[in-house]
Amino acid sequence: MTGLNSQTLSYLGAAISTLTYERTEIRTGIVHFGVGGFHRAHQARYLDLLLESGAAREWGICGVGVLAKDRRMSEVMAEQDCLYTLCVTEPDGAWTPRVVGSIIEYLFAPDDPEAVVEKLADPATRIVSLTITEGGYNISATTGAFDAANPAVRADLAPGAVPATVFGLVTEALSRRMARGTAPFTIMSCDNIQGNGHVARNCFTAFARLRDPALADWLDREGAFPNSMVDRITPATTAAMRAELTDRFGIEDGWPVVTEPFLQWVLEDKFTLGRPDFGRVGVQLVEDVAPYELMKLRMLNASHQALCYLGHLTGYRLVHEVVQDEAFRRFLLRYMDEEARPTLLPVPGIDLDTYRDTLIERFSNAAIGDTVARLCAESSDRIPKWLLPVLRSQLATDGTIACAATVIAGWARYCEGVDEGGAPIDVVDPLRDRLMALARRQRDDPTVFLSDRSVFGNLIDEPRFVAAYRAALASLHTRGARATVVELLRDQRTP
Repeated sequence: MTGLNSQTLSYLGAAISTLTYERTEIRTGIVHFGVGGFHRAHQARYLDLLLESGAAREWGICGVGVLAKDRRMSEVMAEQDCLYTLCVTEPDGAWTPRVVGSIIEYLFAPDDPEAVVEKLADPATRIVSLTITEGGYNISATTGAFDAANPAVRADLAPGAVPATVFGLVTEALSRRMARGTAPFTIMSCDNIQGNGHVARNCFTAFARLRDPALADWLDREGAFPNSMVDRITPATTAAMRAELTDRFGIEDGWPVVTEPFLQWVLEDKFTLGRPDFGRVGVQLVEDVAPYELMKLRMLNASHQALCYLGHLTGYRLVHEVVQDEAFRRFLLRYMDEEARPTLLPVPGIDLDTYRDTLIERFSNAAIGDTVARLCAESSDRIPKWLLPVLRSQLATDGTIACAATVIAGWARYCEGVDEGGAPIDVVDPLRDRLMALARRQRDDPTVFLSDRSVFGNLIDEPRFVAAYRAALASLHTRGARATVVELLRDQRTP
């Protein structure tokens, strides 16, 4: 067994692809906040491909951890010289491991915030990228605006404060760049948020304005916040994955990444100080990301919601198990064809039939081991953004809503906290207590779950939706999830 670091690369087996570029020649040009599995399977891999091609020597990545939970990543990065193994898993179970070297340094902000600020302020840093999750943007659920009352934000805004949040660190660096006559770096969100560039602009300029209106004006005028659509299914790394990597290839990696073969990045070509030649390695550089974004959110992300609650209630615990069930596979196809696709904008260069079929193939990949529980988490954030817009659009155009109504009823039934086999369900959601309390009343009051207007808005006032929802919920209670889906597929006249 060989531990992974710079000195052991030459000892790895021939089955493991290793670097052909010299890492000592690479300079940092990108600072990335949120070095998790997805970033290392996606953006860091694209940079790795560019480095392999002989390009991008000035675009190495410096990872930054801000949260206490990032300490373990900091330790692994230090132990492994920022190297890690990316394992692509094929549907037949084959693994293709690759050692990735595009992250060349890692800073843990709680230990040395000044080092992070100066790295950001360095003129060589031209892009700051983010995978900090939707919650990391500090958006108020009530107002939809930047939450200036957040205690961590208020602490960072106090006179003389040592910055501790991503907003404090980035804004302090921007202030130094403005004072030194250095142009602002591009802030590039790679989070799965609609209009992620717009969200990033609003949040960072809002924080900057609270600190210094002149700084905010400069950033708003001179900065760039490209929108992007990112896609690669990347489950959380488990001990079993680490053990399998060791068993198969004799390599010990403290935090490998296991992912699927599919890889996509659609990126608005809008940067202040240049960018790597992303197009050379397959990134789609476009003027408008919105059509691609809607396609992913309403076909991929909403389809995840369409399969997870009903699948979990049935007893499935892995995503591929649900999709390999013919009834659920046909249900997903019907949702995508009849409900999601009519709501999309034209998507240049994309054949939607091929995209749909590729999604089914990806979801069916047993080697990924993606869990249904992962897809069921944080539903009160996901359903309103991914599925409810489809439902509202279909209601407005008199389109079919049968699948969407059944999915929402499935979520309500899931929130009762027990599946059809009597097993308890661990509902992971910021509104867990409120949603579960409503769900446990719905056998007597079938529309009570819809009464939470902070989640559903005025949908409880839409008679056609309420009728479809009530019918689906009643069927889930009496027949079960799979039988409900089978009946829906049998009756093509459903609304």
